[in-house]
Amino acid sequence: MERVTQAQQFFDDKLIWMPDHLQREIGQFNVFPIYSTPTNKINCQPYNRKGFYKISLLKGQTKFSYADKGLEFKDSALLFSNPNIPYSWELLDEEQTGYFCVFTEGFFNHFGNINDYPVFKPGNIPLFELNEEQEEQIGIIFKKMIAEIESDYFYKYDAIRALVFELIHLALKLTPIKSNPVDDSNASLRITSLFTELLERQFPIESPRQQIKLRHPIEFAENLSVHVNHLNRSLKKVTGKTTSQFISERIMQEARSLLQHTDWNISEISWCLGFEELPHFINFFKKAETSTPKHYRNSHL
Repeated sequence: MERVTQAQQFFDDKLIWMPDHLQREIGQFNVFPIYSTPTNKINCQPYNRKGFYKISLLKGQTKFSYADKGLEFKDSALLFSNPNIPYSWELLDEEQTGYFCVFTEGFFNHFGNINDYPVFKPGNIPLFELNEEQEEQIGIIFKKMIAEIESDYFYKYDAIRALVFELIHLALKLTPIKSNPVDDSNASLRITSLFTELLERQFPIESPRQQIKLRHPIEFAENLSVHVNHLNRSLKKVTGKTTSQFISERIMQEARSLLQHTDWNISEISWCLGFEELPHFINFFKKAETSTPKHYRNSHL
């Protein structure tokens, strides 16, 4: 315990010189170059950094997939993704270069809601193919981001926010790449995999202030850019379960864990699991366990 205290004190002492606004921004934004070669090939599996948005400039022939849709571009493209929409891309060229930046929703607090922009909304195609002039223009913006984050400018994160907004507005003036349906033999498996990942990203619940955002099949379908009936058919085909069954079983699993391993009251657990009214949670729990959450907790202490 003493060593932990000393380490924390050391950390606090080292940061005391740093302005408050910089302390708040650290960890909420970062930017990186991409360089992929045949011996160091980079493919992006479904992105799973909880809470992080991402904008990527990708150069080189690339295949992009999300839900049951596939897109491909030959030269360069600008890609937007939010934490609730799983996607992946695969490099088809020998080499790929570019940049990407990641940031939290909180990075834009007091500067508007980042989710209001179409490039981050479910159902929209977030990939924009670029010509040489557009690619150069966007590359310059990313280089400016790198220069700003490495600088000691007092208001550098304000400058970076402006550059992110510049990327967003440039994209809104472009036409998204048209998507093609994925081969039906793979579509159901892909949708099931992405649905499962999207569901699991909400767990485990680690704080009574953490609430799951997606509870209903229609919400998952919107985030995966598919019709809810299509989502249900895909899950049924692959797993034999409906979307509602999948969601209910995972919520029940988390409910049992929270009742057994936390001292949070029942109302807090109910809210965390997306129930706005406590009686709704109690009825939901009783259908699966034939006992109330309180009796379940008491019997497992």
